[in-house]
Amino acid sequence: MTQYDAFLEIAHRLADAARPVVRRYYRTAVAVDVKADASPVTIADREVETVMRAILAEEYPDHGILGEEHGKENIDADYVWVLDPIDGTKSFIVGKPSFATLIALCHKGKPVLGIIDQAITDERWVGVAGEKTTLNGKPITTRPCPALNQAIFFTTAPELFRGPQIAAYDALRNQCRQPMYGVDAYAYGLTALGLADVVVEANMQAYDFCALVPVVEGAGGAMCDWRGNALTIESDGCVIAVGDRTCREEVVAITRSTLP
Repeated sequence: MTQYDAFLEIAHRLADAARPVVRRYYRTAVAVDVKADASPVTIADREVETVMRAILAEEYPDHGILGEEHGKENIDADYVWVLDPIDGTKSFIVGKPSFATLIALCHKGKPVLGIIDQAITDERWVGVAGEKTTLNGKPITTRPCPALNQAIFFTTAPELFRGPQIAAYDALRNQCRQPMYGVDAYAYGLTALGLADVVVEANMQAYDFCALVPVVEGAGGAMCDWRGNALTIESDGCVIAVGDRTCREEVVAITRSTLP
């Protein structure tokens, strides 16, 4: 038993509740709205978050919640749940099964529990602070990659990078062995599974990355911001994940050089 077991049970309930909603709308002609930040949203995004928030309101009414679709409440609490009902809505809309439901629990701002759940492929990555990361209940481990020139490098899209950040993207793309694109949070699951090596992204929100931290780090990898600092719920959304921690400083040296 660990201090997070009860929270993990609820996190699994959240993911279980999300799955039937995701599956009901997947590859259907869902209407797409455009939010103020120009990102798309569907009824599936909103319903998934609604069902998860209902469970949290019943089980942990004193906890905070930060969700992509329905905002924040009580986020000054010691424990805050961070929810992205469908990370990769663009992929969901076109029927590409690389989106995921992201569920995180932060304690005093630090991500201590994370789930990446893919309802269509029936895959669930689970990371808990101090524990080994699992995929569908089986422990997984990142792979060795001591240098960037040996790395499979993922980012969702080059368009994520703006202004001086573009120079960091160009350097990473040119120095890695192979760049890959377009799978959002799934890339972090693949890194934890030992099938990719580096993920670098920019201009994310807490609900985009908090769940990923325990998953990657519990598999032996590391995550940080572009200056090399540990990620918290307050981080600026410029994110690095590496499967092999010896590669971390090489990546941070590139990203840090583009910051003011």
